[in-house]
Amino acid sequence: MSLLRLPQGELSDALVALRRVFTVIGGFSLAINLLLLTPSLYMLQTYDRVLTSRNEGTLLVLTLLLFGLLALEASLEFIRSQVLARVAAALDLQLDGRVFDAMVNTALRGQARGAQILGDLTHIRQFIAGKGLLAFFDIPWLPIYLLVVFLLNPWLGLFGLISAIILIGLAAYNEHAIGELLVQSGKLASLASQAADGSVRNAELIDALGMRGAMRRRWLSIQNEYLGAQGEANERGARIGGIVRFARTALQSVILGLGAYLVLQNQLTPGGMIAASILLGRALAPVDLAIAHWRGVVAAREAFARLNELLRAHPATKSLVTLPRPDGRVQVEHLVVAAPGKRDPILKGISFEVNPGQAIAIIGPSAAGKSTLARALVGVWTPLSGSVRLDGAEVATWEREDLGPALGYLPQDIELFPGSIAENIARFGLLDSTQVVEAARRAGVHELILHLPQGYETRIGTSDPASIVLSGGQRQRIALARALYGDPVLVVLDEPNANLDEAGDAALINALRDLKARKRTVFIVTHRANLLTQTDAILVLTDGRIQTIGPSADIIQASRRVAGLGETIPGETQL
Repeated sequence: MSLLRLPQGELSDALVALRRVFTVIGGFSLAINLLLLTPSLYMLQTYDRVLTSRNEGTLLVLTLLLFGLLALEASLEFIRSQVLARVAAALDLQLDGRVFDAMVNTALRGQARGAQILGDLTHIRQFIAGKGLLAFFDIPWLPIYLLVVFLLNPWLGLFGLISAIILIGLAAYNEHAIGELLVQSGKLASLASQAADGSVRNAELIDALGMRGAMRRRWLSIQNEYLGAQGEANERGARIGGIVRFARTALQSVILGLGAYLVLQNQLTPGGMIAASILLGRALAPVDLAIAHWRGVVAAREAFARLNELLRAHPATKSLVTLPRPDGRVQVEHLVVAAPGKRDPILKGISFEVNPGQAIAIIGPSAAGKSTLARALVGVWTPLSGSVRLDGAEVATWEREDLGPALGYLPQDIELFPGSIAENIARFGLLDSTQVVEAARRAGVHELILHLPQGYETRIGTSDPASIVLSGGQRQRIALARALYGDPVLVVLDEPNANLDEAGDAALINALRDLKARKRTVFIVTHRANLLTQTDAILVLTDGRIQTIGPSADIIQASRRVAGLGETIPGETQL
């Protein structure tokens, strides 16, 4: 079946690495299926030996042997299930880190699919630990039962073989009939989930602009399409499942009738007749189980393919050489950058160099590429061509775990994570209280934090009843402290005072002065004149190109002179 034709990749290699365990499970499956012959053999001996000899001792011995072998079979079944559960957990632990990194890399490319990716990993884990996979371990031993039936009588064996072919054919038809529908419904479910998540994230905007009805209709349209595909798959699956159950019951009954005929023809004993019916039922049970769990089979197969492709697209990389902490010299060379997944450049071949300790303001009109340059400077957007170098090494290729502590980044869209204020400032690494407080003081937010209900231990974004909601200005100031944590050598601030009040503005200016005193390299995307006066140079972007770059005092003075003639430098309407 196509389920077994899994694409090659890192996930396949992880499963191959566990082949010894799967071989052991296969051995357990063989032993279990051999032991499941016991009830049929017990029935055969009871009818043909005990009832004819009327020997109670033989019946007692056979019964004790039956209970012993069935207990052994139950123990092996339990062990097999536990081993599979441990295999699923081990595979999960082996892949969790890689999947998380690939998920983050996917988001950096503009494809936020976190829920689906984690759902795929869950599907695979549940399938390996569930009964669906056990059916595929048991199906290969079907010939054992057919062989025993053949030994009882060739005609019964032939009938059992035909029965197995019929049920396997129905299983193949089941995959053909509902496989595509299940894949389609899975994709529609993902789209519906994305639409719902987007509405929840933007609930305030939707409510304020009266968009609830429109967004509801949009979600219901996708949801109804999903329910339609799922309903059709369920209908077909139920219909085929009913046919399979009918076929299995009918075939098991017919073999009993055929056995009775052979008994009348003196070609079979009554015990053989009963045993053949039980054996055929046991032989066909794994096929029936596989069809019953086909939805999980298809989900696991699709999840496997998606995760394999994800890991292939984001291979694990680890530099063998750890570069020293940089000094902060930035070189931008012929930089061309597009949004993730796009080819149309936003930045179009810009070049400049900044020495350690300089503060540079980046200004320009909307869509000039200011935030794109900020992202490129910290390496979260990879250039189409050209490079951003920090102390001579390309930022995009620097090992992120090594470079991260040397960078401070405050994006335009502020996000704090569920946890405590201290954990957010410490970037959820090893929490150094001294550095946390120092970063908060340098950002001018220490006193604000102390006035929160639990100070630095105040929780945000969690289900804890004590968790609080911060204002936009509070989030921005705490995010600034996070950017300054660990005394980074390169700090990139994108509209750092967009949500700040007068006190926040003053704290930000003090933080900039502190950074300059420490000889840290700073880039600030801003339109505020009070911040421009704190910088050494201004870089003006227009349509992805550098219009001008020079000392701040000169550009500010030139802007004021031009403004007196009724013109302004692009983006500098506030000068």
